[in-house]
Amino acid sequence: MEMRLDKFLADMQIGTRSEVKKLIQKGHVSINDQIVKKVDTKVDEETIVYVDGLRVDYVSYEYYLLNKPAGFLSATQDSHYPVVMELVPCIRKDVGIVGRLDKDTEGLLLLTNDGELNHRLLSSKNHVLKKYYVQVDTDIPDNAEDVFSKPIVFEEFTSLPAEFEYIDNRSAYLTICEGKYHQVKRMFEKIGCTVTYLKRVQFGSLTLDGLESGQYRTLTEEEIKDLYEY
Repeated sequence: MEMRLDKFLADMQIGTRSEVKKLIQKGHVSINDQIVKKVDTKVDEETIVYVDGLRVDYVSYEYYLLNKPAGFLSATQDSHYPVVMELVPCIRKDVGIVGRLDKDTEGLLLLTNDGELNHRLLSSKNHVLKKYYVQVDTDIPDNAEDVFSKPIVFEEFTSLPAEFEYIDNRSAYLTICEGKYHQVKRMFEKIGCTVTYLKRVQFGSLTLDGLESGQYRTLTEEEIKDLYEY
């Protein structure tokens, strides 16, 4: 994709559009060992660009898998609480969160600026599975699996059948294919349980796979392909 040189550098966080224009005009930028001073010079994603001798590679899309700790908002910025974007040093400003987790909920969170993938994963018609580890404040009733295996009616939506996996009296896995506000907590309220701990352990084909709380990593090409095919 062809673009202006100043946009290329601004996208890669070298500076604001006005700042990179000044860098270019003052001779700090070179292409193919030639200093370039025209800000509207046409480049593409494969162009080799240097700023003060340091190579700048263009990145179109970024994909990050984060094990979100409790206490962080699923947001790009907030004036009162820490946000998950503080944990992932993205190159591009347009990287966003695919789906959200409550502030007190931990676990798998995907961040990307790939709009098409974001849409595919969040589209209700694609029924992308989300698996949660749940702890509750009282013993899980014997009919839990039966209740969750059927649609549950809420005020603003009706959930699709979910997969329930019993662990012990007060913990279980629940796999859903929606992602409504406080959905898992509200589903457990339907069986008389209050969720005391919640962690998303799987999203589509992705798992945390040993990633510690607060840690992140980039997705592999195979993982990105698997998500598109999911």
